[in-house]
Amino acid sequence: MSRLPFYLIVALLLVAGIAMSVHRHVQFEVPWTPGEQRQVWEIEAQVNFNGNGDPAKVEMALPSTQQGFRVLSEHTASPGYGLTYLEENGTRRALWSVREASGSQQLYYTAQVLVAPQARANVVPSPIPDASVAWEPPYDTAAQAVIDLAWSRSADPATFARQLIRDFSDDHQGENARLLLTQFDRVPLLLRLLDQAQVPAREVSGLMLEDGRRRQTLTSWIQVYDGDDSVLFDPTSGEQGRPDNLLLWENAGQSVLEVQGGSNSHVGFSMISRNQPAAAAVRSQQAKDPDTLLNFSIHSLPLEEQSLFQTILLIPIGALVVVLLRVLVGIKTSGTFMPVLIALAFIQTTLLTGLIGFLLVVAVGLVIRNYLSYLNLLLVARVTTVIITVIAIISLFSVLSFRFGLNAGLQITFFPMIILSWTIERMSILWEEEGPKEVLIQGGGSMLTAVLAYLAMNNPWIRHITFNFLGVQLILMAFILMLGNYTGYRLLELRRFKPVTEDD
Repeated sequence: MSRLPFYLIVALLLVAGIAMSVHRHVQFEVPWTPGEQRQVWEIEAQVNFNGNGDPAKVEMALPSTQQGFRVLSEHTASPGYGLTYLEENGTRRALWSVREASGSQQLYYTAQVLVAPQARANVVPSPIPDASVAWEPPYDTAAQAVIDLAWSRSADPATFARQLIRDFSDDHQGENARLLLTQFDRVPLLLRLLDQAQVPAREVSGLMLEDGRRRQTLTSWIQVYDGDDSVLFDPTSGEQGRPDNLLLWENAGQSVLEVQGGSNSHVGFSMISRNQPAAAAVRSQQAKDPDTLLNFSIHSLPLEEQSLFQTILLIPIGALVVVLLRVLVGIKTSGTFMPVLIALAFIQTTLLTGLIGFLLVVAVGLVIRNYLSYLNLLLVARVTTVIITVIAIISLFSVLSFRFGLNAGLQITFFPMIILSWTIERMSILWEEEGPKEVLIQGGGSMLTAVLAYLAMNNPWIRHITFNFLGVQLILMAFILMLGNYTGYRLLELRRFKPVTEDD
């Protein structure tokens, strides 16, 4: 029979698991290692204005996820005001409204922004140059002369914009540039010149992030488009490119703040930087955005279910350890996957407490089960009696531990009682049929397997990977399928060939 379908299934599982894991790491920035820290900026915008006693509306631009930054959460403090979030063409704005605003008014907006190198900006349509730019003499002649000079020294929209801004810098101003600056402000002037040259450009407002700064204002930047690509320029120095600590607050060429029904309005910004675990940042982002099929994650569940799945997702790791030891090494265990359940109990009780508790319960249970064998009970009744006995033993040990001040002994209740009962039943039958040696072999193999499974399942890196990357489950399945195809000798079976290698 052809093994091709089997290998195709294994390859498909491996590719799917790796692809899902890499996608979560790259697209959603889930870290590979636990304890990784991410920088988060907490930014507060304070809007101040004087109300005229009439109905007031305040509209302010809001930041959105962009290159290098991802908005994690946001909230406002505006007592007595109605609040609406507006979103159009990739831009976001907040609209506050109130029936009457008198005297000094303060509105607060706070956002948590994650430094995320993989983040990408929302698509904002490029502006259409205004062909109807009108100048009064003699400014029309000066404007055309400045455009012609910059055009002759450039090759594309970006180099033209850089040359144009450079011609208006303090060190390179000509007579035409100085004449135009006497009539127009620098940024509106540059935009008018770019419109006349049919170069798509807009003014955007950005916030320079500096830890612990207060009462900061936004700075103006010029964004020049060349097809679908855009370049950011500092209108004062002409420097091209976006600084790493620049957060674009308004990126559509609109006003940052508009107030109706008030006067003397302005907005100031305060900011602090802090580090937080990357996993917490991921949870904040996934709580804010709805999950998609490719972002299938346990983080979308309530916390109680997340805690449950954090343990459940470790079971395949323990199962892989069992398969490795039984298939490749040849260790015998009492029950196929009983060591995995015992390892789960060890995670709750700690290793030393769990080992002592398990050995005590099984030892006492074997003694009682040995007495029950003389009563010639039916299997179901006998196992049920053993279950009740195990519960009584665990209760007794817990009470005695508490009385003697050994609080660690209280954790023995985490052991799976049904599994313990079947383990005692199976070992008792094995004792009767094979003798105490086989009981020690299988019991010792079970303990060794449970300890190794516990060490693997309790590893912080493995716990992090299995919980955050569900694709790992497919990879584990592929490995287990490949191990299931192994038909060679086990390591412990090789000792049978030892006499062959000995010299006569």
